[in-house]
Amino acid sequence: MGFDVFTADGITEVVMNNPPVNALTVAGWFELAEVVTEAGRDRSASVVVMRAEGKGFNAGVDIKEMQNTSGFDALVGANSGCYAAFKAVYECEVPVIAAVHDFCLGGGIGLVGNADVIVAAEGTTFGLPEVNQGALGAATHLSRLVPQHKMREMVYTAEPVTAEVMAQWGSISAVVPRAELRDAAMEIAAKIASKSRTVIRAAKASLNGIDPVDVNRSYRFEQGFTFELNLTGVSDEARDAFVEKRQADFGD
Repeated sequence: MGFDVFTADGITEVVMNNPPVNALTVAGWFELAEVVTEAGRDRSASVVVMRAEGKGFNAGVDIKEMQNTSGFDALVGANSGCYAAFKAVYECEVPVIAAVHDFCLGGGIGLVGNADVIVAAEGTTFGLPEVNQGALGAATHLSRLVPQHKMREMVYTAEPVTAEVMAQWGSISAVVPRAELRDAAMEIAAKIASKSRTVIRAAKASLNGIDPVDVNRSYRFEQGFTFELNLTGVSDEARDAFVEKRQADFGD
């Protein structure tokens, strides 16, 4: 799987590079969880910058892998892998800055929603297309990015919003030209890295401790409905239609 890690001056960059759209396989989600966890455990690090190369920040799970795997192994694996990766970002021992470009969909929302700071390139879109694919999940994380009623509308309609709109809600620290995205993230990272590492790590733990929602438990609750939907067969039809580039026939 395509992940590059660079560390300098107390800043660790975790870079996703998995063409064509940075969708991750089951193994990829677990690997990302390990990479982020290890980055936070490195005592020389004060902050992690999570970004991507190529087209898009993250397009969620690899649906083609899921449809090419018999039984429910890929489904269970993807759910477990996403849970591990989202949890790793949230519980990273140092702050995580997400630098997002082009689009952030599905599982990408789980990563960004659990990050501490977000910067985005102009025109970047954020969305949960799960309903279109017969699934649910990451509304927990979307609700950390947009107001409650907007979150509900986005889940039901599967329509995205732009970085510019999210910046008006205070979710995004800065919206910059694509060419300036990494620099914008690194500027914030450098400010964090200039502080006491001991204090920053304590600050991260304390802020997690006062969160009003247990994001790990909340996301697992959502996943239970995804499992139920798969048992009905509607999810399989939705994913087949996606892979075959046709309109899904749900029959309900």
